[in-house]
Amino acid sequence: MKKIGIGHGSGGRLMRRLIEETFLKYLRSDELSPLEDAATVELETRKTAVTTDSYVVRPLFFPGGDIGKLSVCGTVNDLVVSGAAPAYLCLGVILEEGFPVDRLEDILKSIAAASAESGVRVVTGDTKVVEKNRCDGVYINTTGMGELIRPMSLSNVSAGDTVIVTGTVGDHGTAIALARHDFGIESRVESDCASLNELLVPLFEVEGLKWMRDPTRGGVATVLAELSEATGLGVEVFEKRVPVREDVRFISDMLGYDPLYLASEGRAVIVAAGESAARILGMLKRHPLGENAAVIGNITGRFRGVRLKTPIGGERLLEMLDEEMLPRIC
Repeated sequence: MKKIGIGHGSGGRLMRRLIEETFLKYLRSDELSPLEDAATVELETRKTAVTTDSYVVRPLFFPGGDIGKLSVCGTVNDLVVSGAAPAYLCLGVILEEGFPVDRLEDILKSIAAASAESGVRVVTGDTKVVEKNRCDGVYINTTGMGELIRPMSLSNVSAGDTVIVTGTVGDHGTAIALARHDFGIESRVESDCASLNELLVPLFEVEGLKWMRDPTRGGVATVLAELSEATGLGVEVFEKRVPVREDVRFISDMLGYDPLYLASEGRAVIVAAGESAARILGMLKRHPLGENAAVIGNITGRFRGVRLKTPIGGERLLEMLDEEMLPRIC
């Protein structure tokens, strides 16, 4: 079995061979193939959205995805919820000495497939190798670029707006927890990891669309808490309206997790004007990734913070966590 060696990060012949025989095998594009220090790309507008992220998920492979797919989808989604149409991706890969080359190829296959599905091209990148036991196999850093079509700003949010989630919450966090730890729980829960551009870009044409965010680390609760803190407005959430898979709810109860704080990697929280909510919800539900979309609450000026209305008529505050319930989920 071929394995990564320190020499593969030397910048010399071994690195060149690894890039040409492994990376370009799956990620070849006109911009990347020259292997220059920078790529030249074309965007149709002067306004360009740029995002960067790093992926250190453990384990590297999990039900519903792997670090490669996650790195593409996570970057694409950061652009989309900012109001941009993703176009290009820069890729930095940090490898651990001794990492099997065939596992690297599996990751690159996922990156290639997710990029093709998302309509983005990998145009430049970098590879480094660190000593054994100095890295959990692979870390990935990405930078994404896209044409800014519909800028999103919290300044657009106002009292009376509606809060929507595009699907069941907490799937990714639950899948990672089960894959990482031996809880002895048999489950079919898979990560919701997916690129959301096909689902969300059509919404850019809806006048009442105001703001979007993907609820990754900290989940839906943290996204809404940040929204409230930034705007000075309150968020009223109805627990019975929040879509949660029954097995995710059951596992969360067993393990002491709260699905509202668990990460999702293929979902978005949307704030829309009340009169546009029905149209947006209808558009979402016509796409497979949005079939479980739901209105979960509203924005109010009556109080600050996030208040969760329970099915029995109670109420509890949703605040930002001091620490992540489940670290290393992306």
